[in-house]
Amino acid sequence: MTDALLAITVLWGFVFIYAVMATMDFGAGFWSMLYFNKKKTTATNIANRYLSPTWEVTNTFIVALVVAVYSLFPGAAYTLGTVLLVPGSMILLLLAIRSAFLVFSNVAEDYRKVLTYISGMTGILIPGLLISVLPITHGEFVDFSGDGQTLNIGRLFTSQHEYAFIAFAVSSTLYLSSLLLADYSKASDAMEAYYVYRRDALIVGPVSLLMAFMIMVTMENEAEWIYQNMLGDLNLLIISVVLFFIAGLALFLPSITAKGVKGMPRAAMIATTLQYLVASYVYGKAHLPYIVYPEVTIESGFTDPNSFQAVFITYIVGFLILFPGFIYFWSLFMNDKRYLRRKKAR
Repeated sequence: MTDALLAITVLWGFVFIYAVMATMDFGAGFWSMLYFNKKKTTATNIANRYLSPTWEVTNTFIVALVVAVYSLFPGAAYTLGTVLLVPGSMILLLLAIRSAFLVFSNVAEDYRKVLTYISGMTGILIPGLLISVLPITHGEFVDFSGDGQTLNIGRLFTSQHEYAFIAFAVSSTLYLSSLLLADYSKASDAMEAYYVYRRDALIVGPVSLLMAFMIMVTMENEAEWIYQNMLGDLNLLIISVVLFFIAGLALFLPSITAKGVKGMPRAAMIATTLQYLVASYVYGKAHLPYIVYPEVTIESGFTDPNSFQAVFITYIVGFLILFPGFIYFWSLFMNDKRYLRRKKAR
């Protein structure tokens, strides 16, 4: 494995981790907004309880992602910074607004409804803008002229391919977050909320799969080069679909840990995460060797080999320090009954 390939693998790992964690976080904000006025359910309380300690952790990964791009692929950073100026600025603005309102929604009681709605709406808009980065890198919407690059905004937002990605991002956000909140509700013994989120997952899950197929259909017309590359790993795409149905089946099987309860949300969550991991691997592999097709490759944008070694060692050390902390955080958050009961009692 070359240094450039190793570096892009690390970068894609950051993308995947952030994508999964962020979709759960953003989706929880939307569900909190959706069930805010439903007095007969505790679904909003569960969503807010999940959001409270996790959104700060999630935001750390986007910082790591940006730093990784500029340190590992400085040659590609200029192109990405240029063509993503407008969507990137919108994403940062919405992230700032959402973070601010998540903070103030816990202290400004009189404005909690307004703040909840704003954080919920931004939480569903941000994933759509974030995933817009992917079709932009396919090259159909970037005009290369001389030493400069420009993003054709008009062509981008009149593209069926772009809207297929946006619909997939929104549906996946709602699907992953509903699964996670179903698992969290069950761990917290909030069975009313559990059945609400289980129902939501069963509704939104098939929509996300349909949108994935729509991406492939539109990709064949607008980015055939990556479409053909993905078909080279058709067996892995089929495995991804099989994992989706395993996750759906897990929501119907009787629970092992709770008598009389239908569904194993944690098993469904694990299967779904593996599903997205396999699909993201196929997409990432098919994208190689391009960062932005057809001008910017991983080799042309790669940093100096000596700089890469220093940066890579730094990332490894940082990961070894932070990873046990993240494991402890999730074990406390999802498994510690004392923590769950204390939160439930409030």
